[in-house]
Amino acid sequence: MEYNKIKNADKIISKSPYLISNPTNYKNKWDIVFNNNNPIHLELGMGRGDFIINMAKKFPKINFIGIELNESQMVKAVDRLVNQNLPNLKLINMDASQLDKVFGKEITTIYLTFSEPWPKRIDEKKRFTHESYLKLYDKVFKRDKHIILKTDNKGFFAYSLETLSAYWYIFDTVSLDLHHDERQIFNIMTDFEQKYFEENRPIYYLDASFKG
Repeated sequence: MEYNKIKNADKIISKSPYLISNPTNYKNKWDIVFNNNNPIHLELGMGRGDFIINMAKKFPKINFIGIELNESQMVKAVDRLVNQNLPNLKLINMDASQLDKVFGKEITTIYLTFSEPWPKRIDEKKRFTHESYLKLYDKVFKRDKHIILKTDNKGFFAYSLETLSAYWYIFDTVSLDLHHDERQIFNIMTDFEQKYFEENRPIYYLDASFKG
């Protein structure tokens, strides 16, 4: 997906008190960063930050970390956090493939919200639900594994159901149309999701876990 590039984005985000600029220094020490032992939830590819920011507001007893590679996208999140007081939220500008260099077995939940689907077969290994990523998550999950995924891409969703199932995850909830599901599944929208909702596009959702 192409994004507008913001000039000096790296300098802008570096000034935010929410950004952890040297995350590898805190591997196995994130309780020190947050000054508590509350559960830690990650969002991979947080984009403009709508989801992770609102989750942090909704659940103050959970520590949230948003990870985003694109600096220009992270600027949007940083702008939204001006004058906010969310001690349970941190941001990291990094490639998600480096997770195990930043976290030990410290994570309880991973959110994959509208991840890049990488539809071409040649790019399969870049998908956040490829087996190589699932193995990477094993290195950072505390004990039990828990993944929540939302996407508007039917092919990526079908692929994720297959790979997670093959990796012995159990599906606690699956929805083929999250916004119209009679179960009224708890949901906080991303900015893109709001647009999809207005266009009446179905959102695919899964909540999968593996008890370790």
